[in-house]
This record gives sequence, structure tokens and C-alpha cells, in this order.
Amino acid sequence: MHTNKLYVGNLGYTTTPEELEQLFAEYGTVMHAKVIEGKGFGFVEMSSQEEAENVKEKLDGFEFKGRNLRVDEARPQKDRRSGGGNRGGRGGDYGGGRRY
Repeated sequence: MHTNKLYVGNLGYTTTPEELEQLFAEYGTVMHAKVIEGKGFGFVEMSSQEEAENVKEKLDGFEFKGRNLRVDEARPQKDRRSGGGNRGGRGGDYGGGRRY
């Protein structure tokens, strides 16, 4: 593992960041906990890479609120500004077709 940030999947939709932080704090110092509302996953940042590795071993597959957690190293966030789309181009109902 190369980071102290963890992805936590298979969360119940009612899980709060405070509950997630409390669970992970049993295994080390939590720097930040975030739940992506309505998506069933979140992220936890531990104070060190070693703590992240330890908590991953302890909580991956752990039953929490009736669901088995999936804990893994968080992947770097993709740059959402790049690629895709033809913004402002001519097409559809914008700019083409009949002129009055």
C-alpha cells in the first residue's frame, strides 16, 4: 500500500461520517472520514500508511450495520475537467437548421 487513504465500500445508505470515523478510530488515528451520500461508499484517511494497512486487514469483510465492508487503498481521483464533450459547438437545436 502506498497511501494512508482508504476506500470503504458496501456502506449502508444511512451511515454517517461520524459512525465511520468511530469504527476506524478503534484501529488508529483518523484524520478525515467522508461518506458519499446516497452512494454506499466513503473514504477514510488514517494518520499513517502503517495504520491504513492495519485497518484494511482488520476491517475488510467486517460486518458493519448488517453489511460486509469492502476496505481497499483509495485510487487517485481522476481529473474531471479533461476530455469529452462538444461544448458550444453547432449541432442539434443550437445553431443549425432554419433561420427566420
